[in-house]
Amino acid sequence: MKLPPRLALVIRRTLVTVGVAGSLVIGAVTVRAAAAWTATAAPLEAAPISASELAGRLTDAQARSADLEGQIGDLTTRTTDLSTALTDANTRIGADSTTAKALRAQLAAAQKKLTALSKALKASATRPKARPAPASTPRPTAPPPTHEHDD
Repeated sequence: MKLPPRLALVIRRTLVTVGVAGSLVIGAVTVRAAAAWTATAAPLEAAPISASELAGRLTDAQARSADLEGQIGDLTTRTTDLSTALTDANTRIGADSTTAKALRAQLAAAQKKLTALSKALKASATRPKARPAPASTPRPTAPPPTHEHDD
């Protein structure tokens, strides 16, 4: 027996609607069962925080934030000071390096002079010494006589 096409269409639509509704009911029951199971497995141990406690925590956090901003300002100032000191130190190092180069050059010149003087000393020490001419020793002379007159 064959059903009229219109009746077959209505039956088919009814079956699809019942199937969708049944799936929705089964899904809702499953979600409720999962929620109940989760609630029993992990009970809430701590009570929720009150609004006044949250306000107190917010005030504390704001005070800590202001304190940290002050510390950051201090650190920024110190960092700037250290940067300036580092720049000054680098400038001094450059100047000291220039001075050190000049001093090295002076030291090298002084060492050359010292070497030359040492060679001259050694050369004079190895030369035969000339005898000095006999010196005549002057005899002391008496002062001229003074004549005193008795008037």
